[in-house]
Amino acid sequence: MPLALLALAIGAFGIGTTEFVIMGVLPEVAGDFDVSIPTAGFLVTGYALGVVFGAPIMTALGTKVSRKRMLMLLMGLFIAGNLLSALAPAYSVMLLGRVVASLAHGAFFGIGSVVAADLVAPDRKAGAIAMMFSGLTVANVVGVPLGTLIGQSVGWRVTFAAVAALGVVGLLGIARLVPEMPRPEDVRLRHELAAFKNVQVLLAMTMTVLGFGGVFAAITYIAPMMTHVAGFADSSVTWLLVLFGLGMVGGNLVGGKYADRALMPLLYVSLGALAVVLALFSFTAHDKIAAAVTITLVGALGFATVPPLQKRVLDQAHGAPTLASAVNIGAFNLGNALSAWLGGLVIDAGLGYTAPSWVGASLALGALVLALIAATLERRGSVAAGTVAESAGATVRRTVVRR
Repeated sequence: MPLALLALAIGAFGIGTTEFVIMGVLPEVAGDFDVSIPTAGFLVTGYALGVVFGAPIMTALGTKVSRKRMLMLLMGLFIAGNLLSALAPAYSVMLLGRVVASLAHGAFFGIGSVVAADLVAPDRKAGAIAMMFSGLTVANVVGVPLGTLIGQSVGWRVTFAAVAALGVVGLLGIARLVPEMPRPEDVRLRHELAAFKNVQVLLAMTMTVLGFGGVFAAITYIAPMMTHVAGFADSSVTWLLVLFGLGMVGGNLVGGKYADRALMPLLYVSLGALAVVLALFSFTAHDKIAAAVTITLVGALGFATVPPLQKRVLDQAHGAPTLASAVNIGAFNLGNALSAWLGGLVIDAGLGYTAPSWVGASLALGALVLALIAATLERRGSVAAGTVAESAGATVRRTVVRR
């Protein structure tokens, strides 16, 4: 794999840390600003929505500059947002800082996915994408637990200041290691938008929303669920997040390895198993060991879907993949926002901290249904195309015979 993928992974590490670390320090932030846990959960929702809307906007704005320069500009925006969060005097300012940082997220991963795929041979594209996303998964093993520990020991503001410093490292890595890769001159914004007329692209993005939303329905409220239901101490949340991160790393590697070989079967297995595990989480959350195992499985199964879903969008949006790739990253975060909101609703309804797991199971099951529909439509399209080709061939043969 090219060394430039390391630079992309470094940037992904910083972004992954700021995206997920809020879950580990959610009680501390809520206490500091004197808001409820569900209200503090809007810091997750706000970030996710910022990614959803920021992905297409920032990608469209970046069509006039090289991909490397755009990646550097996005990291600068990320740094500014995290500094604003670290210095926020009020909850509303903290929310604004989260949104500013989130604007860089979707476009960074979207453009980065295209760059990563362009750096390798066609049969290694999913592996290259997985390599870049490894920074995001490793962040959950190292960055998020460390940030949670810092937040609980020294203060959550120090956590976000440290995340901003990670952004600086990512910016320097991109400047030094990523080669200049100007956007193709024959591709315009209207070509990028044309990809959204493809039903398969839209189905893949909806699978992304539902599938990854299933993961976040449970994980957003992991701290209160593990401390109030499973009986873990507050300090144990750090190590539980390590387990989640280890699961993500393993799932991402498996997804990257097999997506180039059997993309759709991989989605069937991972989404189906994810739905089952999330449904069981409402029961296993009452036992410490079972809860720890389940958290690891949720991370693994959830991130096993990331490389195949991102590659499927790139494949279906061939010729103009940049905007579709970025919007699909937004789709991951739309799922995060949807599930965090739905999870907060069921908690506020008095159904308890385990109720979001049922929400997640339902979302993952919906993604599996869409995957089956997409495969069915694709098979029918292939059969129809074959029939048309056969008919055209027969017509040509008859014409030749007459002559």
